[in-house]
Amino acid sequence: MSAQSPAVRFDPERQQLEEQVAAAELAWLTLDVDVATLRVEIDNFALLHHQLLGPLYARLDELDALVAEARAALSGDPEDLRLAAEARARVEPPIEPELREAEPDARRVRPDRDAQRVYRELARRAHPDLTTDEDERERRSAFIARANEAYAVGDTAALEQLAQEWSTSPDSAPAEDAAERPDWLRRRLEWLTGRIGALATEQVRLEMTPMGELLLLDRQRPELLLEELAERLLATAADRQAVLVGLLPDGPAPASHNGGTDPKDQESHQVFAQLPTIAAASVPADAPLLDVREQDEWDAGHVDGALHIPIGELIARIEELPEQKLYVMCRVGGRSAQVVQYLVAQGREAVNIDGGMYAWEAAGRPMVSASGGTAFVL
Repeated sequence: MSAQSPAVRFDPERQQLEEQVAAAELAWLTLDVDVATLRVEIDNFALLHHQLLGPLYARLDELDALVAEARAALSGDPEDLRLAAEARARVEPPIEPELREAEPDARRVRPDRDAQRVYRELARRAHPDLTTDEDERERRSAFIARANEAYAVGDTAALEQLAQEWSTSPDSAPAEDAAERPDWLRRRLEWLTGRIGALATEQVRLEMTPMGELLLLDRQRPELLLEELAERLLATAADRQAVLVGLLPDGPAPASHNGGTDPKDQESHQVFAQLPTIAAASVPADAPLLDVREQDEWDAGHVDGALHIPIGELIARIEELPEQKLYVMCRVGGRSAQVVQYLVAQGREAVNIDGGMYAWEAAGRPMVSASGGTAFVL
């Protein structure tokens, strides 16, 4: 009778440790990608917020200074003079065109699913913390730095090239049947638990930053947040302008056709002299139109022949704009106001279509849909 080799004894404790480590590694890598994604989103959203809404905030500061100076001129009170000086000091000087050109381009604020998938796989295979050898850690750190750069701009193609480039190095973990394996598993589990805790803390910190809190109001469609903010800023500026006009010797603002002061007229004709506005019904039939809405809004209904560049892609695609005067539109006029403000600051000629596509539809102007069906404003 031939001798048989002894069967490998099943160790429930070791099996449980293996499963716990595997689950912790998956949780760590998933959270690592989530935090990296959130950081990219917040950074790019903050950049877009600055580039598109910055001029509106600057105009509000200027109006606040003008109101304070008008009050001080009327009263001569030392306290009013002090407040006027403080308000004027808060007005930032305009950014020179050459400095604006040096700013990085704003890109889409969220890497797509393919980029996340490839980045997660790279982190699983090449993360520096997966080895204790210093030379190997240095090699991995340099490689992951390149992956982070590609992920920050959502460059899936570059990430896939990096994935192809990476070659797996020998694993420093003990073999599964090694006696020292359980101790290594316990140390590994302790380390993973600490990393997960640190990443969770960083995620909370990012979410609690001003830009993080704002972005999380609508993380999937941050452009709508910018539109709403722009509309609020325009309304606030109209209120400031009304106060200023009441303080000036020239008297109150011009009355509207119904005898009152039309806030929309104040907004378009007084608050933003540098923001030309036109009624939808008055746009020339052959005018070059720029539609800055999102793809689903465009598909539902748009003006035939208009150039479509979503607001989140505008700065990166600025070279696609024609040189002639542009008529800019969105759904209600908020996003287009931001774009016109930005284009004017860049020295381009642009006009905001008041009321956007809703006003265009109300004026009976023609629209088409991407599907060929009945067009409507989404």
